[in-house]
Amino acid sequence: MNFCTRCVMPDTKPGVVLDERGLCNACRSQEFKQNINWKHRRQALEKIVADVKTRSESLYDCVVPVSGGKNSWYQAWVMAKEFDMKVLCVCLGAHLPTTEGIHNLNQMIKDLNIDLIKVTLKPSVYKKIRRRCFVRQGEPNWAEHCAVFSSVVNVAQIYGVQLIVWGEDIAIEFGGAQHQKSTADAIDINHNDLLKDKDIHDWLENDISERDVFFYKYPDYESLSTSGIKSIYLGHFDNWDGREHYNFVQKRGFHSRKGGPLSGNYIDYDNIDEKLCEINIWMKYIKFGFWRATDQCCYDIWNGRLDRNEAVDIVNRLQDEFPKEYLDDFLRFHDLTEKEFWQTVEKFRNKEIWQKLSGKWQLQYRPSKHLTSSG
Repeated sequence: MNFCTRCVMPDTKPGVVLDERGLCNACRSQEFKQNINWKHRRQALEKIVADVKTRSESLYDCVVPVSGGKNSWYQAWVMAKEFDMKVLCVCLGAHLPTTEGIHNLNQMIKDLNIDLIKVTLKPSVYKKIRRRCFVRQGEPNWAEHCAVFSSVVNVAQIYGVQLIVWGEDIAIEFGGAQHQKSTADAIDINHNDLLKDKDIHDWLENDISERDVFFYKYPDYESLSTSGIKSIYLGHFDNWDGREHYNFVQKRGFHSRKGGPLSGNYIDYDNIDEKLCEINIWMKYIKFGFWRATDQCCYDIWNGRLDRNEAVDIVNRLQDEFPKEYLDDFLRFHDLTEKEFWQTVEKFRNKEIWQKLSGKWQLQYRPSKHLTSSG
């Protein structure tokens, strides 16, 4: 387990490769972003917008996927206010929303004065799929990721909207496996790192009907081509910066977490819409030896707000914390006992990076201020 020499990302993250300088994929992407002519990128986006407005026969110019979070609020603002497009926001409804999440989504719609369609998945089916994703893959939020991408594109098809505007390409922005070169085209977003080339049929059994999973099914590429739908990453045209987005929407009424950062978190405004994602993110700690604190510190390093030594201190202070705040909600939602939960966790523990000392599991490798082959 080796760590990037500029940030604190380990090479246990799927797709991360350290180069000869010891830099991870995301750090290399940040170097590349410094040389991008963002004015030219914005002009390219202006051409896309002009073309859509010219040929669109829909009541809406574009679909923007939203949660009420900082990034999607910013996306919707750019398209509605900067480009004067008639925006249709599409939100996959959270089954266990937070108070802040409810406020932020409502405030975003009020602030931007735009229409919103909320897709709420059938609870009985959603619970079954999430439970299977947790037990079999250690990743319950696979179900949500699948439904987000598929539902947004399906809504665009249903309403005949020609443009879908996503946020950042996660493989480029955070370092990942799918590709290493930034591209505007997001039509194949259903094959990104979050879905791992699986589809909803990998989780279906006799107790779930095909008629119950429409919003989990991504349309085939041929039908999208026939429909003339263009799907793009706004982050390809915009020098993406999540903390700047937070500063921007906070002035417009966005609320961070009232109780401060959750366990293991360094900031108090990241992924605060619902209560089921923390356990999913924490499972990275079991599998790969890092989770929230690493992700959040790295993002601030990439954007010049934190140095590596500060990040090492923060990560080593926070990463062993368990996301206790929402465990009971997680167990009830998935109909799991605490014993079943921990039995499942142990199935996915990476024994190459964990060791048991005095009856307790301990991570063998941690980021260090003194760079070595494992720190």
